[in-house]
Amino acid sequence: MKLAAFTIHLQQHIGVVQGEKAISLTLLGGDRFPKCLKTFIEKSEELLPLAENLINQRDSDAAVFPISDVKILPPIPAPEKIICVGLNYIDHCRETGMEPPASPVIFSKYANAIAGHNDAVEIPINSSEVDFEAELAIVIGKEAKRVSEEEANDYVFGYTIMNDISARDLQFKDGQWSRGKTADTFAPTGPVIVTNEEAGDPHNLAISLELNGEIMQDSNTSNLIFTIPQIISFLSQSMTLRPGDLIATGTPPGVGMGRNPKVWLKDGDRMSITIENIGTLSNYVKGDSQKKEG
Repeated sequence: MKLAAFTIHLQQHIGVVQGEKAISLTLLGGDRFPKCLKTFIEKSEELLPLAENLINQRDSDAAVFPISDVKILPPIPAPEKIICVGLNYIDHCRETGMEPPASPVIFSKYANAIAGHNDAVEIPINSSEVDFEAELAIVIGKEAKRVSEEEANDYVFGYTIMNDISARDLQFKDGQWSRGKTADTFAPTGPVIVTNEEAGDPHNLAISLELNGEIMQDSNTSNLIFTIPQIISFLSQSMTLRPGDLIATGTPPGVGMGRNPKVWLKDGDRMSITIENIGTLSNYVKGDSQKKEG
């Protein structure tokens, strides 16, 4: 099942995306469904079967809309945690001149960085070296604390796409990555969350990014250094993961920083990330017209 949050005529809905159609669970189920996907995930054992039954048994298309007529929202607009794994593809380590890590390299983004499908990515006033990173993101389904690798998959609700936008000049100037990684709009996610069962093997999904129609990144999640169970288990030894938490699993080679000449995002650019079995996340770039400051 592909779940999405969207608006129709300024009214917010949660629903299911099937091909080019969005089916509103809000209209089909009324008060039986929450207003947000985070709460839906928390109650998914009850609500997923209900959603499936309502969709299969509907007797009209009153709750069905062309996907082009709805505004897709970030699936989780304010996650408790946005955790990112750096340097998790060997070829990406090489292009950045860094050694593959012995254990997962972890950093965080904050909720201010969340943006949705077709939203703008804003270049901050204090950066001129903003980069793109296509990533598969895990959506945690239930509370996970000190879980083993063998049981980690039981805590995954599903997967989505994240673009780990990075201000490289700020990232490396500071000596740690927070400011360069979590500027406003620096974590576009979506357009859907694909449930664990429908995603297929998350370690064998084609992943690519196009910038202005040119393929910049083209790889497969089979090239991850640390697997999804390893990442979840590693994190859960020191922090409790909760429903709706997002974990971005790292980016493959082809980022702007690793190119010669380097490619930095600029006003008017358009990015599209496609991950097999999930879909395509598209965003445009909005530059800051004010003079750069220190």
